[in-house]
Amino acid sequence: MYNDYKIDFSQDYRTDDKAYYFIINSKREVYLDDNHLFLTTLNKIDFNINYVLYIGTYKNKDAFVVSTSDDIEFIPLIEIYNIDPLLYQIATRAVLVNDWYSSYQYCGRCGTKTVLDKKDMMLLCPKCGQMHYTRIAPAIIVAINNNGKLLMARHSYYTKIRYALIAGFVEAGESIEDAVRREVKEEVGIDIKNIQYQKSQSWPFPNSLMLGFCADYDGGEIKVDGDEILEAKWFNKEDIDVPESNISIASWLINDFLKKH
Repeated sequence: MYNDYKIDFSQDYRTDDKAYYFIINSKREVYLDDNHLFLTTLNKIDFNINYVLYIGTYKNKDAFVVSTSDDIEFIPLIEIYNIDPLLYQIATRAVLVNDWYSSYQYCGRCGTKTVLDKKDMMLLCPKCGQMHYTRIAPAIIVAINNNGKLLMARHSYYTKIRYALIAGFVEAGESIEDAVRREVKEEVGIDIKNIQYQKSQSWPFPNSLMLGFCADYDGGEIKVDGDEILEAKWFNKEDIDVPESNISIASWLINDFLKKH
């Protein structure tokens, strides 16, 4: 999406109109001006600034994340998506980089103050050498087909979505495909086959990389745990509710299923 995007952490920040500033508060919310645009100067704001960190370029201008402890008139990421999906994408990057930088000021191994690497997006411990990269938690989401029917489940932690696709985090030591099989088996008790990768999405709630798959039913009876998953069943095409927002890769997977069946 950003053909002009580059990473160069060696630059210092400037406060003129040749840059973009993404001001993030402690609630991971973003500040926009009255026209729903990012700021191009810090000279006219009255926020308490914790730090300013260069994160690359956006629309051929330098881009910076600005950390503040103020909470006045900030906007949640999901609302920014409703304003402009392009603004949402760069705001997501700013929020995630801010999360990483604020969380790794001290080395988790020895407690020494870390320093920002001059080349890579990395915080380095000058004492023990531990490298602290940005936090990304890979997760899978899968659309499972059974002769033209789609498996969807009712989750205990969803309040606005009645039924959703099966999803879960990748665990240490397993491949992404193994994670798909395991999550499906754990959550609904069935076996699947023909697992095919579709597309990916940065999902900043809080710091996931969502990997979308489709698969076919291969046997077994649906059995849920009654805790995380309250109910799961096969849906005919005409009974599937497409999510109102396309912010999540789930809506793409569901729409793709409907097109193919």
